[in-house]
Amino acid sequence: MSTEALEALARLARERVDHRFKGLPPDADGLTVGELAAQRRNLFTDGFATPVLALSAERLEHNLALMETYATRHGLSFAPHGKTSMAPQLFRRQLDRGAWGITLAVPHQVRVARAYGVQRIFLANELVDPAALRWISAQLDADPGFRLVAYVDSVRGVELMDTALRGARRPLDVVVELAAGEGARTGVRTETQCAAVADAVAGAPTLRLVGVAGYEGEVPRADPERVRTWLHRLVALAADFDEAGRFADAEEIVVSAGGSAWFDTVAEVFATIPGLSLPVLKLLRSGAYVSHDDGHYRKLTPFNRVPEEGALEPAFRLWTQVVSRPAPDQAFVNAGKRDAAYDLDLPFAQVIRREGTERPATGVSVTALSDQHAWLRTDAEADVEVGDWVGLGLSHPCTSFDKWPLIPLAEADGTVVDYIRTFF
Repeated sequence: MSTEALEALARLARERVDHRFKGLPPDADGLTVGELAAQRRNLFTDGFATPVLALSAERLEHNLALMETYATRHGLSFAPHGKTSMAPQLFRRQLDRGAWGITLAVPHQVRVARAYGVQRIFLANELVDPAALRWISAQLDADPGFRLVAYVDSVRGVELMDTALRGARRPLDVVVELAAGEGARTGVRTETQCAAVADAVAGAPTLRLVGVAGYEGEVPRADPERVRTWLHRLVALAADFDEAGRFADAEEIVVSAGGSAWFDTVAEVFATIPGLSLPVLKLLRSGAYVSHDDGHYRKLTPFNRVPEEGALEPAFRLWTQVVSRPAPDQAFVNAGKRDAAYDLDLPFAQVIRREGTERPATGVSVTALSDQHAWLRTDAEADVEVGDWVGLGLSHPCTSFDKWPLIPLAEADGTVVDYIRTFF
């Protein structure tokens, strides 16, 4: 890690704790984040205010290690999608765990990553904004060690990129994005159109074609066979481009796919990539693994299909407090849409804490969210009182991280050992 990157991370620890950071102890105001972390306060007994989102230190470490092992075992390079957390401290831990680089989606995210020393970025989007392209070009020109690879998915996009980048000393590396199918999201729909985009890149002196990519999670009516078929198309496209000499200026050929739902199929198909004229960078981009979840990804994770490879562990818990018990079958806690992910599933009531004792949230379920309340249904066996802490599991990491600018990293006994800063 460069001296500048170390200093940028160190500045996070020097940031002052104040009203900007919800859930932290009010009596910590004025301390630096580093000073507060050094106190190793307990999440449950040392002044933290509900609602407060906590990230499990042990489960985070488990997930980081598991995906490092998985990628290595399958001969994959790994550029986890940073949009999930937008947390430079987690980027650094992912890179320390062998990640090739970080995947991002929009220019703001690239600026955050660069501010914290990320040297390899995969931009999983076509970028046509002139101001952002000029900024990226200046970064490339100023830092010979910096590499950014971006999608292209249209001749028009190539033209706009080339115009914005005129005068650059280094070309921008690009990969042709193959769409996941008709009606899917972005990307070039047919191989003939892919060739036309590649021809446009060849005619743009500011760009260099280095590979092909896409996102199998957008395959319509995705199942293993449909995903496998699309991935074989992606691999064949790379081989066809190579045979046609389209990667003549590249140093390696990038073939990239892999969200968080089908990376086992990506590993299977990428293992069949034939020998090409240059080394192949088989780049996986799964991002949700870092915290995993208790809903959407718990159901979709490929580790359900390959349990012998291990299992991710949900690392988030949102701690809330019962503030109203208006009826025997109803209670309300003080966290809602401002605090909890709800775009894919409602939160899940998991545990109840009372006077230092934790037990399962038997008979308790979340039925709705208001802005600042969760509605709980309480069955006859539920033991819930005003003042109880209720721990909620969450679904969808991306919309959990983005609601919390500073997240306590807590050990199993509640000891908070660090604080994770996010930038959304």
